[in-house]
Amino acid sequence: MTAAKYLSIFSPASEQQRQENFESYWLFTQQHGGELFEDDKDLAKKRARLKHFQDNPVKLRQPLAAPEAFYRNYIELKDDPKSLDNMTLMLTGMYKFARHEWVGIKGAWDSVPDMANSFTVEDKISRVHLAEEFCHVRLFDEMLRTCGLDKVQWVPLGPVREKIYEQFPKLPGFLTDSPAFVTELMGVTYYCHLHRLLDEILATEPEVRERLKELLDEITIDEIAHVGQRRNFIGPIGMQISKALVKPFYTLFFNDIPEIKHLFDVGQMIEDGTAFDFNKLPDYMVERSWIPSYCKAENAPGIP
Repeated sequence: MTAAKYLSIFSPASEQQRQENFESYWLFTQQHGGELFEDDKDLAKKRARLKHFQDNPVKLRQPLAAPEAFYRNYIELKDDPKSLDNMTLMLTGMYKFARHEWVGIKGAWDSVPDMANSFTVEDKISRVHLAEEFCHVRLFDEMLRTCGLDKVQWVPLGPVREKIYEQFPKLPGFLTDSPAFVTELMGVTYYCHLHRLLDEILATEPEVRERLKELLDEITIDEIAHVGQRRNFIGPIGMQISKALVKPFYTLFFNDIPEIKHLFDVGQMIEDGTAFDFNKLPDYMVERSWIPSYCKAENAPGIP
């Protein structure tokens, strides 16, 4: 039996280890995303990658039978979900997930220092992190366009929720670090399950299936690194709190997207989040992403 390469994301880490990993992550993220275009909330390498997809489009062999069903339900589910096909449910659910991400980063962007006023490595990382998240929304939009949905609007969640998302980044770190970490973990969990669902739903659409996987991979690889980056902020007590938050946070968030329970096993996603250790991720993703040193088995105490 092959020994596991990685340890749980909830593994202990000293303050010194976490600081060293902030420095390591900062070096990684500068190479990974390239130059930050702050006015555009964009990164050079991410922009080039999206342009590659846009310049080499693929489309469904069999167009969506009822695109109007998507447009009727993508902002708010109005039809009985049992009356909708799984393709439509997948796409409307995908939009809702990405929309939450978009609203959250939109509020945070104006609340954290810009790069010119970022004097710590943590602040610099946070700025680039948010730019990556804006790139993810563009990738999700491209996923929808690949399926023939080119009239999608990214709209606010409503004044109350918008205000909550806007105020969250302004709270002290001891209140926000664990929820932010669990949110990143939830993203990776969802993306991994969505990746497998693409095989099932797009079995007869190989070109679009592979393109959507490529687009989703770009997001997931970033999010894998974000999980480790957000974990760096959290000490021992915070990690205990974070692990306890996985089940309620996953449950609350996925309950807010009705499509999820019709397509995924939420209980399994919760188990995957609690047990997350990087080992089940494909090698090609890990090679392009970043994992904290204290989550690598070779660095565990007692291992030469």
